[in-house]
Amino acid sequence: MTTREAPGPVPAAAGGELERLDVRHLLHPHQSGAQRDRFVMVRGEGSVVWDANGVEFLDASGGGNWLAQVGHGRRELTAALAEQAGRLAYFSCFFDFSNDKAVLLAKRLADLAPDGLDRVFFTCGGSEGVETAIKLARLYHRGRGRPDRTWIISRDLAYHGATYGSGTATGFAPMQDGVGPNLPHVEKVSPPYPYRAAELYGGEAPTDFLVRELDETIRRIGPDRVAAMIGEPVMGGGGVLVPPPDYWPRVRELLDSHGILLIADEVVTAFGRTGAWFDSPGRGAAPDMIVTAKGLTSGYAPLGAVLVRADIAEAAAGEGAYFFHGHTYSGHPVSCAVALANLDLIEKEGLVERSREIGTWMRRELAAVAGLDRIGDVRVEGATAGIELVAGEGDRTPVMGGAVTAELRERHRVLVRDYGPTIVLSPPLVIEREQLGRAVRAVAEVVARLDENGEVR
Repeated sequence: MTTREAPGPVPAAAGGELERLDVRHLLHPHQSGAQRDRFVMVRGEGSVVWDANGVEFLDASGGGNWLAQVGHGRRELTAALAEQAGRLAYFSCFFDFSNDKAVLLAKRLADLAPDGLDRVFFTCGGSEGVETAIKLARLYHRGRGRPDRTWIISRDLAYHGATYGSGTATGFAPMQDGVGPNLPHVEKVSPPYPYRAAELYGGEAPTDFLVRELDETIRRIGPDRVAAMIGEPVMGGGGVLVPPPDYWPRVRELLDSHGILLIADEVVTAFGRTGAWFDSPGRGAAPDMIVTAKGLTSGYAPLGAVLVRADIAEAAAGEGAYFFHGHTYSGHPVSCAVALANLDLIEKEGLVERSREIGTWMRRELAAVAGLDRIGDVRVEGATAGIELVAGEGDRTPVMGGAVTAELRERHRVLVRDYGPTIVLSPPLVIEREQLGRAVRAVAEVVARLDENGEVR
């Protein structure tokens, strides 16, 4: 794993000035007007980061966003970035142009992907990838003489991005509030959420309820009008929601019976996050497209990739077709060079396997935490854990986790994310066991002081 070096001195005044400038000039993703504090990060090594005031934090959040697979400060990736920038920083991949790193990365991803997904479209991130997949699904059906197949089925509590189409597919109502008409022909169904089965499924077995609901939704819209269903194999933004083992095979069977495509959103789960290169095949999903980003470069450069069946790609961009879609930085040579070096590191250091080992550590460490009154459920998938907070033993009323993450940051210098009532740990895949133990002990200490209203005593 990486060797941590001591950070250079950063004057406190510099940190304070950066924080003030941030408030004055920077509009943040998911910014809340109620939050005026800022934490300006300036350096990282392994699973540790430092802010502009020289304060050290344990990053149990994957750079705050489910990634940093190979850890912070990896010289191998910065060297790949610098070398490529010196050779060819940019040239377009539009029309018939390309670059060597984009070609090599597309081949590498096709080799890693499930059989049949051997065409790749590069994006700058997950939202662009979901937009691309939605377009490709509709174009595929149009190319087969079925232009009425335009509907996309998503799920409540899904997170698919924040752009126009991806934001409409996202299953959180605030994403669509106040922005005017959303993308038409998007319908949502219930998520697989076994912990909340009694409330959500009326006593019916979760998969039975969910497949029946999906079937009814398809029939209501019209099977010949549905282009695709999109879903995360494990729902990240919903709070690490893990479906029952029979969920994806039965969903896939139902979709196949109606000729509906399946788009796997693996922006979070791919490249080792949940213990596999790609999560969906192992769950029996057999997707027709896989959307990736985040772990593809471990965050060292913006890049996403949509993996597509050849016949879908041909319908959109083959003979007689014109794929009028693209992004300036699609196939960016520097980002692709970094991705190739990143995949080399993941493979060389066995980080996919190590993700599963981290999952074993998490289960052991969290076993003691699970008995606390405010913890209703603990869900672990590879190097990712969701700790759902409730009002008390026997009372599953959700308790929001914002005060917990703030206290962890301020008191313990541990960084995690809260998704409503769920505290999520998604550390770099190079985290050491002692560091992970420290993070879990910190969570236990704070949650033990949490009251039924979500306040830390």
